[in-house]
Amino acid sequence: MILLYILIGIYALGMLFIFIYSLAQGHLLLRFLSAKKSLGKVAHAAPESWPEITIQLPVFNEMYVVDRLIEAVAKINYPADLLEIQVLDDSTDQTSDLIQKKISEFPDFNFKYLHRTDRSGFKAGALKEGLAKAGGEFIAIFDADFVPDPDFLLKTIPYFSSEKIGMVQTRWTHLNKNYSLLTRLQAFALDAHFLIEQIGRNSQQAFINFNGTGGVWRKSCIIDAGDWQDDTLTEDLDLSYRAQRKGWRFVYRPEIESPAELPPIMSAVKSQQFRWTKGGAECAGKHAKAVLREDFPLSTKFHAMAHLFNSCIFIAVLLVSLSSIGVWYAGMQGMISSNLSKVAGLFMIGFVIIAGVYLVSYFYGKRSFWRSLLQSFYMLPLFLSVSMGLALHNAQAVWEGLSGKKSPFIRTPKFNLEGGTGLESNPYIKFKLPVTTWMEGILMLVFSVMVGLHIYWQSFTMLPFHLMLAVGYGLVFFSSFKAYNLGK
Repeated sequence: MILLYILIGIYALGMLFIFIYSLAQGHLLLRFLSAKKSLGKVAHAAPESWPEITIQLPVFNEMYVVDRLIEAVAKINYPADLLEIQVLDDSTDQTSDLIQKKISEFPDFNFKYLHRTDRSGFKAGALKEGLAKAGGEFIAIFDADFVPDPDFLLKTIPYFSSEKIGMVQTRWTHLNKNYSLLTRLQAFALDAHFLIEQIGRNSQQAFINFNGTGGVWRKSCIIDAGDWQDDTLTEDLDLSYRAQRKGWRFVYRPEIESPAELPPIMSAVKSQQFRWTKGGAECAGKHAKAVLREDFPLSTKFHAMAHLFNSCIFIAVLLVSLSSIGVWYAGMQGMISSNLSKVAGLFMIGFVIIAGVYLVSYFYGKRSFWRSLLQSFYMLPLFLSVSMGLALHNAQAVWEGLSGKKSPFIRTPKFNLEGGTGLESNPYIKFKLPVTTWMEGILMLVFSVMVGLHIYWQSFTMLPFHLMLAVGYGLVFFSSFKAYNLGK
């Protein structure tokens, strides 16, 4: 009985965390629905005189996309005498030669090529060194896989209408969204962040984050907040919290789009997810106590905690899924009262709220409602399943982040699939197959057995949950093997 009580306790705590997190998401959804009426209606006049701008392009071994990036930046409309473009190159392969050759094609542009042989601080270190040499009053940043809008600066700079505005973030869109089911699922997730979460937070002046690229900083804001720091894997989130804690305001503009490439293989997705979730947990450890102590409104603190600890949802899902097996068995044996099952059902509302957030973002801006409705019948369950299937992998990242275990910054390989680059010969696909991948295969088998038991015993309460786990772990497991074989 002691083991049963422990399992019930773990299950209850996990579901409680998911439920509380869903309340934060639900509130952001309400704020989004209220704010979306005014989206695109806020117009800012051009400044009386345009400021000096530095565009920073952090690059590391990006031979497939760096030409496209430089060509796109060279098309940006802005007074040439006020624009400086820093190529922050940490590359150790032929990318360096490609960059220098490409920028030589634009002699009328103020390109500054900065090459480091020591990758200290990784991306944060490159940005910091570049900032020390930057002549611009404002700093725009684009990762290697982005293709900025030619009018990006003309659209963003007017929003620095107050000296207290430190950063303007734009919305990511996706160059290769329709490449595969995996890219469509990633777009499904990112669109919810860039629509519901960013708008929901910004509309109430809660903490939002610079997303690492596709945004513009006031240089004095970066310096005042303590400059770029490399003690977390998400230097963008860290600087965002340091700046906003010092009173700087951020602006998010969803109508300004920044197109980029989505990782097309599971190993690259996992690498990116690991960095984001671990870095988020590291930032939680760095900022949560200070945010709670400082003089912010209660709602701001609540959303900051949900924001900083949102990666812990993977630990909660993992614990709930594993403990649910014991809870289901105890229920079958009559060891749990029916009232407890009803309480558990109440907490399932959390999953419904979270699903609603993703559905609203999916339908937003769609031209055909009925076509989108039909697509949502398989997109939403698949997205939730794959998210659950990544729970083990991401839970490890969160645990490492919260416990203080350090690891290097692992870049997400870029491919330029729109330009015809294939996957088979890509030298950047060199991921090792971790032990967790085999564990994902085991969990696929475990929850497949559970699905069979549900059908055999005609117990259907947890069947949808366990079926999604079986599908999710199966998709992640087989996709990981497929990506691993590409890298051999």
